[in-house]
Amino acid sequence: MSKHQPSRTHRVDASVRLFENPLLEKLSHVHPIVPLLIWGPVAAFLLIRAVMVHGIGLPGMALIGVAGLVTWTLAEYLLHRFVFHFEPKSERGQRLMYLFHGVHHDTPQDKTRLLMPPAGALPIILVLWLMFSLVLPYPWAEPFTGFFIIGYLIYDYIHYATHHFPMRHPALKFLKHYHMRHHFTDDDGRYGVSTPFWDWVFGTDPARQPRTGKQ
Repeated sequence: MSKHQPSRTHRVDASVRLFENPLLEKLSHVHPIVPLLIWGPVAAFLLIRAVMVHGIGLPGMALIGVAGLVTWTLAEYLLHRFVFHFEPKSERGQRLMYLFHGVHHDTPQDKTRLLMPPAGALPIILVLWLMFSLVLPYPWAEPFTGFFIIGYLIYDYIHYATHHFPMRHPALKFLKHYHMRHHFTDDDGRYGVSTPFWDWVFGTDPARQPRTGKQ
C-alpha cells in the first residue's frame, strides 16, 4: 500500500487530530467559504487595478487571463506530483508531508481538510508572486497573479465538489471519477484535479500508459 492511500484505521470521513495545541489544530481546518472570502478580493483587486490604474485593455486581459489560468493548471500538477507526493526518508520529513497532504489521503472525505488553509496557502502565493514579478515585465505580474489565484480557487472548489457532490454533468462526472481513482485505486498518477491535461502530457494517467505483459 502506498503511504498516501487511505489507512484502514480511519473512516474516510473522519477528522484526524494533527496538533496537540488547540490553536494550531483549529488553523489546520478550513470552512469551504474561507478561501473565496480571502483570495477572491485579492484577485479582484489585482484585476481591477490592472484595468483602472495600468490601463490594460480587453485583448491584453484576455491574453494574460489564459496564460494565468493555464499556468495554474501546470502548478497544480507539479505541486501535487512532486511536492505533496514527495516521500522523505526522515521522520520529520514524513510528518511534514503528512500534514501537507497525507492526512487528506488518510481521511479524504473530511470536509474541513479538503481546501488549503490560508496559513498554508499564503507563503506559497507570496513566493509565486515574487517569481512572477521577476519574470514578467511591469505591470503584467499583477493581472497574471490575479488570474492565477482565480485558477487556484477553481481548483479548490472542483476538488471540494469531487469529494462531496454528485457532479452529474458528463465533464464534471469525469473529473470526479478521475480524482477518486487517484485516491482509491492508485495514487501514483492522475495528479491533475481541475484537468487531466498535464497527466496526459507527462504520461501519468495510468489509463493511457501502454500495457505490458508476457507474450
